[in-house]
Amino acid sequence: MSSQNKTFVYSRRFCFFLIFFFSCSFAKSEISDIAKYKTTKSKYKLSKVSEGLDFPWGMTFIDDENLLITEKKGRLLKINKSSGKQEKIQHSIQSISYNQGGLLDVYNNDDGYIYFTYSHKNIDKSLKDQRRGVAASTGVVRGKLDQNKIKDLQILLLAKPESYIHKHFGSRIVIKNKHLYASFGERDEGMIAQDPSKHPGSIIRINTDGSIPENNPAFLGYSKWLPEIYQIGVRNPQGMTMSPYDGKIYLSQHGPRGGDNIGVVSYGGNYGWRDIAWGGKEYSGLKIGSSPFKDIYDKPLKTWVPSIGIGNLTFYEGNTFPEWNGDLIISATKSKMLIRLDFENNKIVDEEIIFQDEIGRIRDLEVDNEGDIYLIIDQKNSALWKLSKE
Repeated sequence: MSSQNKTFVYSRRFCFFLIFFFSCSFAKSEISDIAKYKTTKSKYKLSKVSEGLDFPWGMTFIDDENLLITEKKGRLLKINKSSGKQEKIQHSIQSISYNQGGLLDVYNNDDGYIYFTYSHKNIDKSLKDQRRGVAASTGVVRGKLDQNKIKDLQILLLAKPESYIHKHFGSRIVIKNKHLYASFGERDEGMIAQDPSKHPGSIIRINTDGSIPENNPAFLGYSKWLPEIYQIGVRNPQGMTMSPYDGKIYLSQHGPRGGDNIGVVSYGGNYGWRDIAWGGKEYSGLKIGSSPFKDIYDKPLKTWVPSIGIGNLTFYEGNTFPEWNGDLIISATKSKMLIRLDFENNKIVDEEIIFQDEIGRIRDLEVDNEGDIYLIIDQKNSALWKLSKE
């Protein structure tokens, strides 16, 4: 072989090496290991606001002083953030509390309505089975808070088809420009998330009165999609928030064994579950898909392997921790931690653990108008906590 040909072969091999090296480096950059995170230097204190909660799931401020908090078993509470006083709110939402289902998210909107997601208990006898029990759907409902009662209840959407598997309901609510976005889990049915003729495994968008926006994907080129569906390919999205900085809606979702992730809700998008698993595996250890990501699917902004048990998320705005303004705060159940992702110019440039193993499995979080962060814990004999400056 001539020296010229040898040079060409070596150069080509070197190019292949560079391509392989940078491809691997890029792939690794998509996946984050919480064990490598530093701990915050910000000084904080945790204080218990109110006790006696039973597996709380969602919360929302209804004014400067009071929160509404849902419990999976169906109880709805109003809690004063200063005194910790609890008041039970009556309602007639037909939720079924079993496994991961129950009364789930709650969202106070400026139109005078309170919006809820829940696992809807179907009363149709044809959907009952002695062996498998009662089928349930992820539901969206709204009503008006009148003193200590939710009135004028209106069902806006029930996911179809129903499922006897009482897992992976989702489900969070965001309202933007009179459009309601809700995350619907795939009910542990896998590839149903790739079927846009079915609701499970999708992000839906409807108007706040339950009607369907005329510019949803189904009417503009996505003819096989259900009219309510905005995005598909999600697994169990238990967090969703709108950024006050860029106006985008961000979601968090559970992977299987690894693959928890955050990303952006996108029109007509597809996150790829269950063709891919974002670095996660079957609980048996078997591989899912040929690669963690594929170019044909939406790519998460950050993925965690191993899983952190990701919960809800919110962009921080406030005076309590001014150094966190514009950053994404994430709760985690499995890892019992609160995480801060440093956002600069809509990109994640750093991450840190605020605290871990101090109060339990953090399910949801809300920031008040002063910048203190309120947290609820996913367990029996739970509590509402406040994170403030030391």
